[in-house]
Amino acid sequence: MDQLEIVKLELFKVPPRWLFVKVTTKGGIVGWGEPVVEGKADSVAACVRELEPYLIGRTANHIEDIWQVLYRGGFYRGGTILMSAISGIDQALWDIKGKYLNVPVYELLGGAVRQKMKMYCWIGGDNPDVVLEQAHEKIAQGYRAVKMNATGQMPWVSTIKDIKSVARNIKLLREEFGNEIDIGLDFHGRVHKPMVKKLIDELAPYDPMFIEEPVLSENNDALKHIYSYTSIPIATGERMLSRWDFKDVLHQGVVDIIQPDLSHAGGISEVKRIATMAEAYDIAIATHCPLGPISLASALHLDFSSPNAIIQESSLGIHYNQGFDLLDYVKNPEVFDVKNGYLDLFIKPGLGVEIDEEKLKEGQKIGHDWKNPIWRNEDGNFAEW
Repeated sequence: MDQLEIVKLELFKVPPRWLFVKVTTKGGIVGWGEPVVEGKADSVAACVRELEPYLIGRTANHIEDIWQVLYRGGFYRGGTILMSAISGIDQALWDIKGKYLNVPVYELLGGAVRQKMKMYCWIGGDNPDVVLEQAHEKIAQGYRAVKMNATGQMPWVSTIKDIKSVARNIKLLREEFGNEIDIGLDFHGRVHKPMVKKLIDELAPYDPMFIEEPVLSENNDALKHIYSYTSIPIATGERMLSRWDFKDVLHQGVVDIIQPDLSHAGGISEVKRIATMAEAYDIAIATHCPLGPISLASALHLDFSSPNAIIQESSLGIHYNQGFDLLDYVKNPEVFDVKNGYLDLFIKPGLGVEIDEEKLKEGQKIGHDWKNPIWRNEDGNFAEW
C-alpha cells in the first residue's frame, strides 16, 4: 500500500472554463479529477488547497474514509465550493484505485448493468435561432437525443407574446424529425412559479423528453403543484449537492428524473449513493454534465453501474466551449464516440480517459476567467440566467 500514498496534488485551470486536479501517489500512479464550479474556478482551487493537508500522506485506497473526513472534518458542511472540491478529489481517487487494480471504475461500483449508454447533447444556446442546423449536425455525429434551453430571460409574469414564442423551437424540431429524436427542454431555473404551468401548456403538444429545472432548487416546494399538473417527466437536481439535498424531493415523489452533477454533488462516491436512493423510489437518474472529459467519464462509470440511469448529457459542442472543446485535452477521444445514440462501455482501467498533460499545460498558460452573463428584463430588474 506504500505505493498508494498520496504525495502531490496539482491544479490546472484551462479553457474554456474548467479546472482539473492531478493526484500523484508514491508509486507513480496518477488520478485525475474535475473539481470546478462554473464561474468560480479560483474559489474551488483554493478549497482544494485547503483540503490538501488531509490528503498528503494518506493512502489513496481509503476513498470512503477520505470522503467522510473532507465532508465532515471541517465542522461546516456542504455548499457548492466545498462539495465541488470534494467531487474532483473523489474522482481522482477512484481513478487511482481502478488503475491500481487494473479494472474500470464501474467494476468497483458493482459491475456493469449495461453495455452502452444513451447520450444527448446541447443545441441552440440560450436564444436558439439555428436549432434545425445544429440538430442535423448532432444527428450526423451519432446522437438521437438533444436538449436546449426552453426560454431566454423571463420576467416573473411574461407577456402572451413571450409565452407563445417558447414552443417555436421544439415545434420546428418535431416538424423536421417527427418522433425520431428525443428532445429535452431546460427551464434552467429561469422561470418563476407563476409562469410554469402556462409554459407547460404551450410545450405539451410537442412531447418533450423531460422538463428540466422548472423552478430553482430553492423553490422545490413548488414541484408538488407542477408534478400533478403534467404528464411530462420532471427533472431537477443540477444545483443540489448531496443525498441530504435530494432526500425530500425523493420522499415527496415530486420528480421523475434527478440530475446530480459528478463535479458538484460529492463525486462518484456520493452520486452513487444518490442514485441508489432514487432507485428505491423508482426514480430515474440522468446526471448533469456540461463540463469536461473527466467529469463526463466519472458520470459514465456511474451510469454503467446504475440500473436507473437513463441518459447522459455531453458537453461536446456546447455553446460555452468557446475555443476549446470536450476532446481537446484527451489522448484517446475515441472512448467518447457516439454510435446510433449510444456510447460503448469503457474497457480501460480507472476512469478510462488518458489526459494529454502537454496540451493541459498549454491550456493552463491561457487560463480562463469564465463568468456567466448577468441578464436584466426590459424594466431593468435582474433576470435569472
